[in-house]
Amino acid sequence: MTHRFTCRLGMFLALALGLTALATSAMAKAENDHSYFVQGPLESGPQVTAQCLKCHEKHAADFMKTTHWTWALKQDVNGKETVRGKKNVINNFCTSIAGNEPRCTSCHAGYGWKDASFDFSNPGNIDCLVCHDTTGTYSKDPSGAGHPAKRVDLMHVAQNVGKPTRFNCGSCHFYGGGGDAVKHGDLDSSMEYPNRQLDVHMDTDGNNFACQECHKTRDHQIPGQSLAVSPGGKNHFSCEQCHEAAPHKQSRLNQHLASVSCQTCHIPFFAREVPTKLSWDWSTAGQEIPESTDALGKHAYDKKKGHFTWGKMVKPVYLWHNGTASAYQAGDKIDPSKVTRLTYPNGSIKDEKARIYPFKLHSGKQIYDVKNKTFITAKVFGEGGYWRDFDWAKAAKLGMAASGLPYSGEYGFAPTEMYWRINHMVSPKEKALGCLDCHGDGGRLDWKALGYQGDPMDNPKFARANSRKK
Repeated sequence: MTHRFTCRLGMFLALALGLTALATSAMAKAENDHSYFVQGPLESGPQVTAQCLKCHEKHAADFMKTTHWTWALKQDVNGKETVRGKKNVINNFCTSIAGNEPRCTSCHAGYGWKDASFDFSNPGNIDCLVCHDTTGTYSKDPSGAGHPAKRVDLMHVAQNVGKPTRFNCGSCHFYGGGGDAVKHGDLDSSMEYPNRQLDVHMDTDGNNFACQECHKTRDHQIPGQSLAVSPGGKNHFSCEQCHEAAPHKQSRLNQHLASVSCQTCHIPFFAREVPTKLSWDWSTAGQEIPESTDALGKHAYDKKKGHFTWGKMVKPVYLWHNGTASAYQAGDKIDPSKVTRLTYPNGSIKDEKARIYPFKLHSGKQIYDVKNKTFITAKVFGEGGYWRDFDWAKAAKLGMAASGLPYSGEYGFAPTEMYWRINHMVSPKEKALGCLDCHGDGGRLDWKALGYQGDPMDNPKFARANSRKK
């Protein structure tokens, strides 16, 4: 099953129900008829790119400078300049792409990244179609190192290209982690045709924003970087890009903006229609436990992967966030008796740049090196991978070799956490949090955990300004 099977099925059902206008609204139209420029036969992705490069050499050069191509960014992490990105981070999903490239790079905007030998300097490896298809028929082979699925009519797609739509962006970002809504609790297939209740910006009967309406793109550089892979990234933007700094009629609400992000009140829940993964315990993988599903119809146990928990209509976790983050770096030492935070937001009540912000928390229990006390980049896919042989020792050895990291030969499992910013699924203003959601009995904010002495509405001395002086 390809990444885009679910979204294509949804479109076909919509058409069958006579909702042609709705299905068409999220699809772009080719800006130019490329049938004159693109000549066949076309039997592979690189053959398509060769045709594109005849006119678009500069665009290719620009694109090769972006993180969508490099999967790495020079940034400050934990006070040290480093190069970090999807290509070398450790997460608590499938742990790392190292050794697993043919599977993981099915979401790379390129062709042929099957191992560390991939040539990032060759523009002929760029996949132009994954972002510019307007037919809704393009998809990648799920384990083909980024190459198109064999059934794709490359000539038809290449002759009908245009600006990216939610379909293009969503083909990867909705399905990160190998499935719908697995990683990003606020990005999933329901965002292809959202109504106003799900997201006021992308509402197909209203604003119907494409992703780049907010992620305004120039020279293929797309602002907005994931806290998980680019904690030191600075290419961000805010709601003030479109909204006033004091947007509310009530001054009391505007006063909140000194301490509370817009997302906190306007995204009360995430994973509203499609369940998202909330925890992954690798330590139970390989056991002869009957596979099972939970009340949401999602896998609770899978022999290849272990135990999971999922959530729907999830309340975010609230933490102070100043726009930067810290992260575990491959090779860092850990204390296996404690929870290691793989990525987490920076900020505190005393940080004037910080605001209370909503996050998805994903918990894990993952393989680590007992002697070196470092997390292991496990090879799970392909020959020698855990999913094939159920041999952790082999998976650890091969994965660490692919990462260029030392491995002692002894492994165990240790607890981890990752935080993911929640920015999408913005509710209509009438569905935003009200005063009592935070300040009433049993409100959703843990005031003491946030650094307050108590609810600041109960006593002025609990307010943030006074907390900063202590």
